[in-house]
Amino acid sequence: MNRLHSWRVAAVSAVAAVALSGAANAFEPEATECIAPANPGGGWDFTCRQVGKTLQDLGLIPGTMQVTNLAGGGGGVAYAEVVNKRGDDNDLIVAASSATATRLAQGAYPGNTMDQVRWLGAVGADYGVIAVSKDSPINTLSELMEQIKADPRSISVAGGSAVGGWDHLKVLLAAQAAGIDDVRNVKYVAFNGGGEAVTQLLAGSVQAFTGDASEAKGFVDSGDIKVVAVLAPERLEGDFSAFPTAREQGIDVIGANWRGFYAPGGMSDEAYDYWVEAIGNVYASDEWKDIMARNGLAPLDLQGAEFEAFVRESVDRITGLSRDIGLLQ
Repeated sequence: MNRLHSWRVAAVSAVAAVALSGAANAFEPEATECIAPANPGGGWDFTCRQVGKTLQDLGLIPGTMQVTNLAGGGGGVAYAEVVNKRGDDNDLIVAASSATATRLAQGAYPGNTMDQVRWLGAVGADYGVIAVSKDSPINTLSELMEQIKADPRSISVAGGSAVGGWDHLKVLLAAQAAGIDDVRNVKYVAFNGGGEAVTQLLAGSVQAFTGDASEAKGFVDSGDIKVVAVLAPERLEGDFSAFPTAREQGIDVIGANWRGFYAPGGMSDEAYDYWVEAIGNVYASDEWKDIMARNGLAPLDLQGAEFEAFVRESVDRITGLSRDIGLLQ
């Protein structure tokens, strides 16, 4: 065997050894799980179930993804569970949104910060909506705001986040833009998830709902609610194109709720890289584009370090906003 041939054999063997080593160290998911930090029917539940199904359909995970609903504390119960008890679980992802950033910004997850978890990626932005029941005499956002001005006690607005959460902030921003000087007059009632909030609207316990397009979609399809405003810069495409924006009604407010995922802070780098890539592949797929179109989701393509920087900016921005409207000192 000449020297050149010996070198080639050695080089091929080295490459094979590296490849085998890499294969041995590569992360392969097993019993995958997504925690939805709210009751069934809300936006976090939607995110877990739709992304989990798409991961399965694309062959990115073995079998089905278990969805666990862990409601409480505006997502705080789930956050504490992940940080304190499941910090090294490589098979776990958790649905997150602007509501998560809001609660972190306001210190509503006691003792917890955004740096205790790993931020994976976004799968779109869900514009806010304000709706009333199908039988309500109110037909526009302007009418709703005028009634709040005239008699604040006559209107209770339900949302799926805690007081001071993103659903609450959205309706307060709309009230500010509509000329309501003291937004503390807006009566907000918090529920564990958008599904529960809409249920209370249909039961007549409240007069309006503040949430996201994906949360409202099923109730829009059934004809149970009327969307009086979409908090987007322009009308959405698809099924939501019939609904006017707040801007069209002279109320200049935009409320976009990003949707994405975080993972346990002790997740291995190999598992983290796997989930970042898997969620990126979901986002890029035709299957997910169809889901976005059907559910009023707008594009937001962020993964890994870029997504983490975006969440950090969101937390900082919401901290400032909360101070502006008196929710933080």
